[in-house]
Amino acid sequence: MRAVRVVTTDGPAALETAEVPEPAAADGEVLIDVAAAGVNFPDLLLTHDRYQYKPERPFVLGGELAGTVRRADPDTGFLPGDRVAATSTVGAFAEAVSVPPDNVFPLPDAVSFAAGACLPMNYLTMSFALGLRGRLESGETVLVQGAAGGVGTATIQLAAALGARVISVVSTPEKAEFVRSVGSHEAVLVDGFKDAVKELTGGVGVDMVVDPVGGDRFTDSVRCLAPLGRLLVLGFTAGDIPSVKVNRLLLGNVDVRGVGWGAYAIPRPGSQRREWDRIVPLLESGALDPPISATYPLERAGEAVAALEDRTVLGKVVVEP
Repeated sequence: MRAVRVVTTDGPAALETAEVPEPAAADGEVLIDVAAAGVNFPDLLLTHDRYQYKPERPFVLGGELAGTVRRADPDTGFLPGDRVAATSTVGAFAEAVSVPPDNVFPLPDAVSFAAGACLPMNYLTMSFALGLRGRLESGETVLVQGAAGGVGTATIQLAAALGARVISVVSTPEKAEFVRSVGSHEAVLVDGFKDAVKELTGGVGVDMVVDPVGGDRFTDSVRCLAPLGRLLVLGFTAGDIPSVKVNRLLLGNVDVRGVGWGAYAIPRPGSQRREWDRIVPLLESGALDPPISATYPLERAGEAVAALEDRTVLGKVVVEP
C-alpha cells in the first residue's frame, strides 16, 4: 500500500511517499481502510523530531483518520463496512491502518469522511477542555487564541453550541472574517487584543481563555480574565513556553489550568468513547462542522504539513489516499 513516511528529521519537505507492507492487525485491533486523514500540529513536530513521542524511523505519519472498517473482532463492537473515525498517533497517512478499538468511533452517516478525519484530536480535546477542565456554563464568555486554526475552530463551534459567547483573537482581518463564518460572535486582532476584549466586555473580562499558542500573549490573556475566570493551556504553537506570576492568580481570583487530553485519556479506557458520545448529537444537528481549507493527495502530504508551519491554514487540511 502507499504511505507517507518520516525517514529523516528535515521537516515536511523531506516526507516520502512509498509502497510499504499493509499493517497486520494485532489481536483485538480494528483494521481500517483510510478515506481521509487530518493534519495536526504534532505531525509537523514529528517531522522535525520535536515531539515528546519519538517513534523509531522510518514511520508512517498521521494521527487521526476516517474510513471504513475492513476487519474487526466481534467483541470490539465494530463490523466490516462500518463508517468510523479514529486516532492512531502515527500511521494515518496511508491507505490502511490498524488501531486499538478504544481509539475507534462510529461516524454518523451525515458526516463526510473528510470532516470525520478532522474530529478526533481537536474536537475531543476541546470537549474535554471546555467540559471537565473548564467547567464552561451557558452564558459565559470564552476568548479563543489562535482561533483560525484547527483547535481554535473546534473551540468556537463547541463553545457556541454549549451556549457561550465567543470572542476570537486572530492575526489578520481575513482571519477575523473566517472565524465569524464558523460561529465566533466577535473577533479582535492580536495587536491590542487585551484592550479590545475589555471594551467588548464592558471592562469585566472573560470567563475563560482557551490558549493553544502561549508565547508573549499569555500574560495579557491572564489579564483578560474576569474574577473566577479560567485560562486553559493547550499548547505552545508560538514556540515559547510562558510563565505566570502567581500573584496575578491570587489578586484576580483566577485559575490557569492545563489540558492534557492524551495524558488523561490513555490511562482511562473508555474515556475517548464517552467524550465522542457527547459530541455526536452536535454532529448530527450540524452544530459541529469542521471547516476544511484544502485537501491534498498522499503524494503532496509534505505540502499539507508545511502549511501548518507557514501558518496559512484556516481550519484544517486533510490528506486523502
